[in-house]
Amino acid sequence: MKPSHDLTNLIAFSQREGVWPELLASVLDEHFGPALEEFDLDFDDLEEVLGPQLPWVMWGCAFEDFLTRDWEPEGNVVDLYLKRRGWREPALAKGYMQGLRHAHVSLHEVLSTVAGETMVLRDVLTGAGPVTVREKSASRTLKPGDRIAVRVVPVRDHHVISGGLLPFAPAVVDTLMDGLRTVLKLRRKKDLRLSPEQLRGIAHLFTAAFLFTHLPQALDPQRPQMTNTDGEDLVFHELRFPFATGVTQAQVTEALSHLPDLSADGARRWVWLSKSGKGGAGNMIHGTLDLRGKALVLEVNSAERAARGAAMVGKAAGALLRPPLMAIQTVDQARAAHVERAPLATEEIPPEIAQEVAHAHMTRHYRDTLDQPIPALQGKTPRQAIKTAAGRKRVAEWLRLLETGTARADAGAMTGYDFAWMWEELGVTREG
Repeated sequence: MKPSHDLTNLIAFSQREGVWPELLASVLDEHFGPALEEFDLDFDDLEEVLGPQLPWVMWGCAFEDFLTRDWEPEGNVVDLYLKRRGWREPALAKGYMQGLRHAHVSLHEVLSTVAGETMVLRDVLTGAGPVTVREKSASRTLKPGDRIAVRVVPVRDHHVISGGLLPFAPAVVDTLMDGLRTVLKLRRKKDLRLSPEQLRGIAHLFTAAFLFTHLPQALDPQRPQMTNTDGEDLVFHELRFPFATGVTQAQVTEALSHLPDLSADGARRWVWLSKSGKGGAGNMIHGTLDLRGKALVLEVNSAERAARGAAMVGKAAGALLRPPLMAIQTVDQARAAHVERAPLATEEIPPEIAQEVAHAHMTRHYRDTLDQPIPALQGKTPRQAIKTAAGRKRVAEWLRLLETGTARADAGAMTGYDFAWMWEELGVTREG
């Protein structure tokens, strides 16, 4: 029996009947043309640059946009297809096509998931209330807080998501928001609210935002984008809060002592901790605070943490401190300064920063690995292998090898990485 979301026959119809191939080509050009021209690429080049799957997911996004359009005098391709060939499609497939024909793409935040069953999504751009969608695959890999570009499709008495799903990292979200405001000539403001009609008319901007964010990094692998464990761009910030007139270190110390996220590291130094690290990693260091003469100095590694840290300090000791003076360094600037200060040193960035970056990279890598074929698992993905008792034993052995290999090796910044989240996500015990 055909899957209810199978669009194979509709795609074939669109690629060979009447004027539809030409109209489909025009929509594909809207989605891909600007980026391909900017980076001097053909569509076929995208598989080599971005991998074999992403280009076709984006092709699917463009095709879904094509399905929602009304043309003069042709009408809509879904309406025509169902009129001529609908008899060959199962009822659920026809319901999905009809729902997709009227759906709009948007940016959605994942609020919660039930692995293998459902997700709750919030439309960030329209402000519509949360909706529960039935979804087996994505609900296993996405987590609360993730943002995705996708269409929510009503089918009978429930909702599903379309096949054209793109993960939108913070950098892609920023690119999209800038593009939306520019094209729609909207003022910059905190909240952006768009109607479904507006979103139907600018669906190509989602593909463009994804391409213009990912292609520069993919085409220049020597300069990867570095992020901290929260996925924020790695930019070092030092905020120096001068004391107000007459204020002493003892007064500031007393004010900071009431902050639950600070852990004392000596008489004049505190470590700012996150109480629930991502990926099951436990407490994570967000920054440090030091008393230096007549000033309190906060050091963090992203603009977002700088803002959160300044708000935290202001709430606890705002009356005792003057507005902060800020110094900012990129990773390249910090590396150059470190080499200049210690030309014989072998480390280019501070060990604690290197470890945080390495651990974040490992988490992203191993999360992708859960859906990749592994030779040690007889060519199956970890998620496939755990479906049998023998496979679960092989997965447990594979996880133990990963842990042992990292523990035995001179792992440097990778030392201390916690694989516990992988055991938990796969539902495998250490006894196999």
